[in-house]
Amino acid sequence: MNPSKYSPARRLAPALRQGALAAAVAAAFALAAGGAAAQSAPARPAGETAMVKLIRGLIQSGTLAKDVGEALLAQAQAEAMASQQAQQRLAAVSAGAVAGASAGGLRLEPGDVRVPYISQTVRDQIRDEVKAQVMAQAKDEGWAAPNETPEWSKRIRFEGDVRVRNESRSYAGNNSNIEINWPDLNKSSGYDVNPNTNLALPSLLNTRQDRRNLFRARARVGIFADLSENTKAGVRLASGSDDNPVSTTQTLGGGLSKKSVWLDQMWISHKPVDWLTVTGGRFGNPFMSTDTLFSSDLNFDGIAFQFDKALASNKDLSLFGTVGLIPLEYSSDNAPSRSQDKAKSENKWLFGAQVGADWKIDDDNRLRGALAYYNFRNISGKVSEPCALYAGADGCSTDWSRPAFMQKGNTLMLLRDISLDPLNPAGTPQPQYVGLASKFRLVDLNMRWDTKVAGNNLRLDANFIRNTAYDANDIWRRAGIRGAIVNNFGNTGGTTQADYKSGGNAFMLQATYGRPAPAARGDWNVLAGYKRIEPDALPDGYNDSTFHGGGTNARGYFLGGSYAFDKNLWFTGRWISTKEVYGPPLSIDTLQLELNARF
Repeated sequence: MNPSKYSPARRLAPALRQGALAAAVAAAFALAAGGAAAQSAPARPAGETAMVKLIRGLIQSGTLAKDVGEALLAQAQAEAMASQQAQQRLAAVSAGAVAGASAGGLRLEPGDVRVPYISQTVRDQIRDEVKAQVMAQAKDEGWAAPNETPEWSKRIRFEGDVRVRNESRSYAGNNSNIEINWPDLNKSSGYDVNPNTNLALPSLLNTRQDRRNLFRARARVGIFADLSENTKAGVRLASGSDDNPVSTTQTLGGGLSKKSVWLDQMWISHKPVDWLTVTGGRFGNPFMSTDTLFSSDLNFDGIAFQFDKALASNKDLSLFGTVGLIPLEYSSDNAPSRSQDKAKSENKWLFGAQVGADWKIDDDNRLRGALAYYNFRNISGKVSEPCALYAGADGCSTDWSRPAFMQKGNTLMLLRDISLDPLNPAGTPQPQYVGLASKFRLVDLNMRWDTKVAGNNLRLDANFIRNTAYDANDIWRRAGIRGAIVNNFGNTGGTTQADYKSGGNAFMLQATYGRPAPAARGDWNVLAGYKRIEPDALPDGYNDSTFHGGGTNARGYFLGGSYAFDKNLWFTGRWISTKEVYGPPLSIDTLQLELNARF
């Protein structure tokens, strides 16, 4: 295929040839009119032009078929007559101009040529008509339109952000150095808890050695489309060291290897009515919440119904809310993989419902609050049926109940009831998994007040969370077997229920002075806040991964500030100092210095 055949220049060729012919004809008319005016001769009477004579000769010689020749002859005669009439009109106009010039004292000298004057208005009209004809042809053929982009491109937008961070973590010298890495223990075939068959320690967390000047980065880019006035869709990619749900930050280094990219969002939303939006797929947090409960990087799978409607009686007061059905995890379709008898389906869900109000009190004051209920279904651990792993059993019946992702802080219990080999009970390996010992049904209250102080914005945020399902006695009953609770004990060294320390409450307070989200050059803010999260106040797998290294059983303060050096380019500094709520000492200080860009 020859690309030039379909190029805009090729398609313009007929129009250009027509324009050249029109210009030639116009020039011929102008010369004829000029010559007639200069000679002041009357128009030549109609007669046979050279073209007419030529056509007659071609007919007589047989070169042209008679019917074709007669058609051409009729056309030539008509054009000749139209040309003579045009010359007569031009001659009359020229005669009037000469008379006017003579009356004004102007005389024509021999050799002068008079060119008829065409006003600017007429010239503009001719130009606009030609332009309209050409552009109409261009639009019909679909290859050009002035100052316009294709219609589909107006419905698509790109968004993204990039962050470069320097992070340092400092650990107290008296921290406990026996903090088990529980997520790592749950991998592969589990950890053998029988000291007769395994003397190795489980994987342990670093709690005493500082980590200085870690360069980390985050990149996200998304494409979002307005399919119609009421329907939208979006896809976003993001960086990340692994597939964990609460962070898209990538630690740099690694021998300068390339970095991973993950599918971060993919969703479709539709508005059946003005006040309701239905979104399905993988989407951003649809609830009003803080990172005490849900990390700012956390996205949700499933479906969410969001409503927002101003009151008819008071346009400054609106109600909003969300109902979400979020699948957290599905059990494996083929478990146990080496067994003919497969386990039944066990699915984990989050059902969330929230209602709130947004009240614009005046130009300087605004209140926004929401009350939510989150029911985390089937995420608690369960003790298995007795399983004879020594005899070749392919796992135990409740292996599915261990969390797909966890950080640290929640009370944990052993999941497997492992049968001992009667021929060698003391030497029977006992590889164990751990699961969440508490149930989680949360009441979440969020409040925000935006006001003005000394001409600048002041934002106050408060968040209180209560796990209504938390019950220490219920936790120990669920664990069932003796010694099944494995963490959250006090400093006495005991592992009985009397030594157990936990709780079901969490709260956060934060004040932000200045522009909450810097965007324009010169925007700034400073902030300060405090958090306290008891071990079983909420699932530890979904909240901020920076505060105390992520998870629960943490308390401490944080300070920070931001300044925009340019449009959509700002610097942020943040200091976080945390300690444990209960249990062995664990103090962590974190400093983050970062440059952010948004496009």
